[in-house]
Order: sequence, then structure tokens, then C-alpha cells
Amino acid sequence: MKTKLLIIGGAVAVVGFSVLDIAQGPDPYFARVQAARKAKNSAFRGGNESPLTEAQRPQFDSLNYFAPDKKYLVTAQYAPLARLAPVAMQMTDRRAEPYTPWGRATFELNGQRQQLTLFRKTTDSTLFVPFTDASNGRETYGGGRYLDAAVPAEGATTVVLDFNQVYNPYCAYTNGYSCPVPPPENRLSVAVPAGEKSFHD
Repeated sequence: MKTKLLIIGGAVAVVGFSVLDIAQGPDPYFARVQAARKAKNSAFRGGNESPLTEAQRPQFDSLNYFAPDKKYLVTAQYAPLARLAPVAMQMTDRRAEPYTPWGRATFELNGQRQQLTLFRKTTDSTLFVPFTDASNGRETYGGGRYLDAAVPAEGATTVVLDFNQVYNPYCAYTNGYSCPVPPPENRLSVAVPAGEKSFHD
């Protein structure tokens, strides 16, 4: 009898939480992440800028993602760098392209201190963060992944890094692209199970 009451009580609690969730509505952050992923899938299926080949598109359904987790929405300490001449970032086809080191972000993941250099191209309005982590070659693309971040305002001491928005380079989907190779300084010591997973066509 006591067990039956516990089961009934648990069911009532679950229903109560469900009603509460419906009343509060979905979290706007998660809704934005899912909307962005849905839009990207649509663009990959039929957009003019899709990296998929004509042969890949009919079989393509959606990209593979980790479930969004606010643990990976990180507010990092930000330190701007002197605006030196652009550095030559290695590309996958052995060329190099100019990127300007713009700042450094310092933060913790899984209790470990991490640091990333944030880059900017002259034509870009956002910062570019190529990085590798311990998930590469298993759950995520072996060559590393990319992250975009807003340019901090003058005098800012923090920058938001949303790893739920991490994406693969075009080289992960098909041959024929030239993609920036994450520099050694942007190797994270932990796995980052967030954002886009490995692509399977």
C-alpha cells in the first residue's frame, strides 16, 4: 500500500512539474538554439550556400547535435590584445590566410582552467574562435570545430562563449574546401560535448 501511494505521489509530482513547465513556457534560450539548428538544416538541404554536394542532399535529413546545455554557455574573462599585424593561419590545403589575434578568453570547464585566442578577419563583424578539444575524432569532427563570438565593447572584461553554437568547418562535410586549422594554442584539455557532432552522410 505504501509503495502504491509513493507511485501515485510520484505521478502527481510529474504531472505537477509538467503543468508548471507548460505554464512557464519553453526557455527562450533553448528555443533560440533549436530554431537556429532548424534553419541551418533547411539551408543545408536546399540553400545556395550549402556545402553539401548534389549527391549528398537527397539523403540529408539533419545535422547531429548535442542537446543544448547552459553549462556550455560560458561568460569568460576577456583580455584584449595589442592590434598587431595579422598572423598567417594555416589552412587545410596548406595555404595560409591572415587573421588578427584580437583577445584572449579565460574560463573554466569541468573544473579546469582553459584559454582561447579570439581572432578577427578584416571583413568580419564577429570574432572567430577555432579550437580543438578532447572529443575530436570520437563524437566530434577530428579536425576541430569553430565558434563565433560578439566583439566585446571597448573596456569590456568579459566575453560570452556559447559552445552550444559550435559548428563544423565545411571540410567536415565534403572535399574541396579550404578551412582554417585551429592553432595549437587553442587546444582545450577537456571534452566539449556541446554544439555540432561529427557529420554522417
